[in-house]
Amino acid sequence: MLTVDYSRLGLRPGERLLDLGCGGGRHAYEALKRGAKVVAVDANRDELSKVIGVMAAMLEAGELSPSPRQERDLLVQRSAALAVQAPEEVSGAVLQGDALRLPFADGTFDRVIAAEVLEHIPQDRIAISELARVLRDGGRLAVTVPRFGPELVNWALSDAYHNVEGGHVRIYRRSVLLGRLAGAGLKPVGCHYAHALHSPYWWLRCLVGPEREDHLLVSAYHRLLVWDITDRPLVTRLAERALNPLMGKSLVVYLEKAA
Repeated sequence: MLTVDYSRLGLRPGERLLDLGCGGGRHAYEALKRGAKVVAVDANRDELSKVIGVMAAMLEAGELSPSPRQERDLLVQRSAALAVQAPEEVSGAVLQGDALRLPFADGTFDRVIAAEVLEHIPQDRIAISELARVLRDGGRLAVTVPRFGPELVNWALSDAYHNVEGGHVRIYRRSVLLGRLAGAGLKPVGCHYAHALHSPYWWLRCLVGPEREDHLLVSAYHRLLVWDITDRPLVTRLAERALNPLMGKSLVVYLEKAA
């Protein structure tokens, strides 16, 4: 399930992409399939272990169609060092890192994705400055955060939703997010909303208790979402497209760094 629209990001084969706060790696995998040279960074070592496993499986399944050189460089033991020292030399690498101190030179990446990351970081201005620093002049960045309205409902229904270690520390208004990004020298070039069908799911979770994944209604709605993600039926695709402007769970903004 992708939040970022790669056509708006403008990713081209061979370009260097940073997926900051990669989590399970969904955006990194898609970028690899599109021929990008990807460095996936996250603070969670367990998440990165899973990403390595999936990338290796993609390679074995032939989904990446690598050249012999790429196959040797992908997910090697020294991938973390390569990712820092020469990211253009690796097809895919993972790195445990801190969003406030990215270990890359200025202008290292052609494209950057930070999906559902900034709302977790107390010092978000520093993280935004780092994202802008490692993006090359003329490069494009995609940032996604929970949308103000749907997220406000979650906070109103449940303190446990966000009052957890590593949880959400703020709710962004679009104007505030764009203002902080602009302050780092990034110019907005587009935005949209995504995942409207997920908003009611989280409202329901917050209503019954975020830990109650086994609740009858929660389980039923979760099956609907899984069906939507795996089968992409026309009825749910049309419904989400119509509802995204009204209640899309995620705000997605695209920005460019001035040349």
